[in-house]
Amino acid sequence: MFVEMKVRGLALDPLSNMPIIILRDEEDKRSLPIWVGIFEANAIALELEKISTPRPMTHDLIKNILEAIEARVVKVAVTDLKENTFFAVLHLQVAGAEYQVDSRPSDAIALALRVGAPIYVDEEVVRKAKTLDVATPKEADTLKADDPERVREWLGSIKPEDFEKFNKA
Repeated sequence: MFVEMKVRGLALDPLSNMPIIILRDEEDKRSLPIWVGIFEANAIALELEKISTPRPMTHDLIKNILEAIEARVVKVAVTDLKENTFFAVLHLQVAGAEYQVDSRPSDAIALALRVGAPIYVDEEVVRKAKTLDVATPKEADTLKADDPERVREWLGSIKPEDFEKFNKA
């Protein structure tokens, strides 16, 4: 069973310094923190803030390609959590045919925000995520999607050396 969730904000994990996307259901009964890379967090923050860039970023490019071939993102779904890694699927519709494409949740969410597609999470994933060892971010440390000033402040505070921490090459 899947539950629809929305991006409620971005936070920084106090232990790992990794960005976290906070998803919550409409009733605010269930939430799901998903750790993401700094680049993906930036892509999501830019879209939450509706900040346009001079040239298309990767998720904007994907959106543009899908529009050019008249494909529609029907929904994105966070489908699994294995060994602390989340999995997602893009549900696309092209010329009447439906396709499912494997995706990282961060990319799926960044794309969903750009095209206005709903985000669903398998309830089993929510249950599994509750067993993860996570320090709950304090309210003051969370960037909320509806707090544009804090999102701008967060984007402005990112330094070039922050990107080096997340380079996995």
